Amino acid sequence: MAKLPKEYQFLDLSDYGRSGGYWIASQLKNTEFTPIHVTSLFIIAGLLAIAFMLNGYYITAAFFIILKSIIDAADGELSRLKNTPSYTGRYYDSIADIILNFCFLLTFWYITNISIIYMLIAFFGIQLQGTIYNYYYVILRNSVNGDSTSRIFEVSAPTALEADRQRTVDIFYRIYNILYILFDKIVYYLDKKACESPPFPKWFMTLISVYGLGFQLLIMSLMLSFNLQFYVIPFFIIYSLLIVVFVGIRKRFL
Repeated sequence: MAKLPKEYQFLDLSDYGRSGGYWIASQLKNTEFTPIHVTSLFIIAGLLAIAFMLNGYYITAAFFIILKSIIDAADGELSRLKNTPSYTGRYYDSIADIILNFCFLLTFWYITNISIIYMLIAFFGIQLQGTIYNYYYVILRNSVNGDSTSRIFEVSAPTALEADRQRTVDIFYRIYNILYILFDKIVYYLDKKACESPPFPKWFMTLISVYGLGFQLLIMSLMLSFNLQFYVIPFFIIYSLLIVVFVGIRKRFL
């Protein structure tokens, strides 16, 4: 079950875990497992990746980073298969992602002894990359009647869905807002009129998908596999420069 109508689906380079995630979700459809449980599993996979990195088992760590990405696709698929959309699950997933991203980069800093300042810049860059991708993707989904669990502007806690409790949604929204509001505001400032555009073409969405979390994690895992962990933090700092290119393309041609 897709987030977009078929005619608007595009090659998402960050979504390589979708088929594996769907398989996991289909195995769990008739069980007591919930999307929240699945999100907790990808947190465990991420923590295992960190543990293996700290102990020098970089290829094993790379495997668990990819596994985290696959399981990350399974929680949303399970929600759609069980027809239990949830704002709690959406916020829990995003909160877990940003905390794990910080922990991944903190681990790269620890094992490479690079400046902590560079690590913080890389973390800021990674989050800004992911936010610009999500910004355009959510705009597209909302403009073509796709999945609407994510909102373009998170200005207030949403009304709880059937699978939620309002108090839980409110709490998770506040945490989400604290962690993401700066990145959301920066991206909105960079391209305020994006939501006024017609649906973005497939080639543009494929291009911007290199900033999706799955693709970022793929880069990390490949660099670990080839013993290039010393270059991960510098790479993501430089990689952020493409933000200007992507926003420029959207403003000039779309």
